[in-house]
Amino acid sequence: MIRLLCTAVLTAACALAAPASSPAAASDDRCAAATSPPPQSAPPTSVNTLRQAYFCVLDHYYSGPAMDPKALLKSAFAAYTQDLMRRDADRADLRLPELTGDRDTDWAAFAQVLGTGDVSALRAAITGMITGLHDNHARAVRPTPPPEGGPTGTGIVGVSAAQGPQLDPAAKPPLFITRVLPGSPAAKADIRPGDIIVKVNGMPAFIGDTANQSIVNAFAADTVTLTLKRPTTGRTRTIDLKEGPVTVQPPGVTSKTLPGGVAYIQLPGFFEGAADQVIAKLQDKPKAVVLDLRGNGGGSPREVTRLLGAFAHGKVTSYFCPLQGDCVPNRTDDSVPLLGLRLVVLTDRACASACEDFSAAVKDNGLGTLIGTRTAGAISGPAEGYLLDDGSLLLLPKVRHLGPAREIIDTIGVPVDHHAPMTALDLATGRDPGVAKALASL
Repeated sequence: MIRLLCTAVLTAACALAAPASSPAAASDDRCAAATSPPPQSAPPTSVNTLRQAYFCVLDHYYSGPAMDPKALLKSAFAAYTQDLMRRDADRADLRLPELTGDRDTDWAAFAQVLGTGDVSALRAAITGMITGLHDNHARAVRPTPPPEGGPTGTGIVGVSAAQGPQLDPAAKPPLFITRVLPGSPAAKADIRPGDIIVKVNGMPAFIGDTANQSIVNAFAADTVTLTLKRPTTGRTRTIDLKEGPVTVQPPGVTSKTLPGGVAYIQLPGFFEGAADQVIAKLQDKPKAVVLDLRGNGGGSPREVTRLLGAFAHGKVTSYFCPLQGDCVPNRTDDSVPLLGLRLVVLTDRACASACEDFSAAVKDNGLGTLIGTRTAGAISGPAEGYLLDDGSLLLLPKVRHLGPAREIIDTIGVPVDHHAPMTALDLATGRDPGVAKALASL
């Protein structure tokens, strides 16, 4: 489950990466802007790879030029030693050297301590350094070849408390499944949306009223033991769920007609061409439109401004702000003809990144009504990709996102006008409180 969820988040982050004109391959000295997929074969991770990552953050990350390099190296060193300890390979002579705050001097001292380095620990150090930025759009990614025979997984691709690659600290019990891929191992085991996750590998889904973050790692294994409760019957059962082949359909827009001639549009992500797909489904001029963005992990800011252009012209949709200097406003795409439709947007805690960009623009500009729950608060800024010499990729934001009212949305989310969360019983019985509230508001 979590493995597939993380893939979706990464795809959204990659979609936010702006095109660059630098070479696609990294040199020995610097990371390079990624303009094409990483090479299929590359040298192993080395101390020089870690060096590239270190200077890449300082040179290209949003706050890199003003960052204390000591903090970067501390995060990297902590992750490096932790990886060694997990493998019983710790070194008695391995200590963080004295750091001065001068990035070149500190790197030289750091590299001398590492020596030739350990490949596994070096990879952990790169990941630890990026994780230490505490930025939801910063990633260190090692490309892996697609598995023979196609993608695999459990088929559980949505849970109620998902907030990117972690569980929402604000989530309330219970934790329940929201989406299962047809034909997947989970579907064959009769696991359904609405099923409540009681335990994962014997660990409770909640400790008191707090989501148990420990269960996230349990889903990364090939086999996971789930204790599930069906809300319609109260029946509890334990299942050993093993990964197997899954079919992941390309993202697409779906629609139907609701009572009163209202159009319902479900948009799973702001992928390339998403805006035009939505607009095409509204050409018959329905009475109003309910746009369902629940579970939408984000995508391209260009698709956001294009779709907003169908509902308003001449509006600021957001701001991209550099570390120093003036913020740059993003505006509606006024080349798109106005639809002239009333708009209701459904959101949840899985609505992240570009999804929040769209939701904030609707709310701040008075373009429609937001119904559901507050969004994820995962919109630090669009990321650009940088290639390292081992073929791995760093995704680093160069600007910070602000809403149309210059408000910070990252870590906070966009509040809704009407609270209408989905419950486990709602999913299990086919009820949708968000749609019901939307129709009532129209």
